[in-house]
Amino acid sequence: QVTLVESGGGLVQPGGSLRLSCAASGLIFSISFMAWYRQAPGKERELVASITTGGNTNYAESVKGRGTISRDNVKNTVYLQMNSLSPEDTAVYYCYSRGPHGFYWGQGTQVTVSS
Repeated sequence: QVTLVESGGGLVQPGGSLRLSCAASGLIFSISFMAWYRQAPGKERELVASITTGGNTNYAESVKGRGTISRDNVKNTVYLQMNSLSPEDTAVYYCYSRGPHGFYWGQGTQVTVSS
């Protein structure tokens, strides 16, 4: 059974930083495409960042220069470091995995940027 468990969300002040983690199990992590999506209230879910099995990364324009996605194939974990956060970054952040096992979503972690 594939599970993706996100952590690291919470309340952050504008200008602050946080690091989200997604621990994966039940899949061969090293050959899985991984990504972070987010969904703000009343908006569609959108891609934030992705990382391929080879370590190639892709970012939404809104987070370029502020976000860094990385993966640890030993810990089966993908990370999203976000800096210079603004209220527009407030959303539920979801981990996504795609590979021979199919595609799966985590349950999401809330990030709220507010003073």
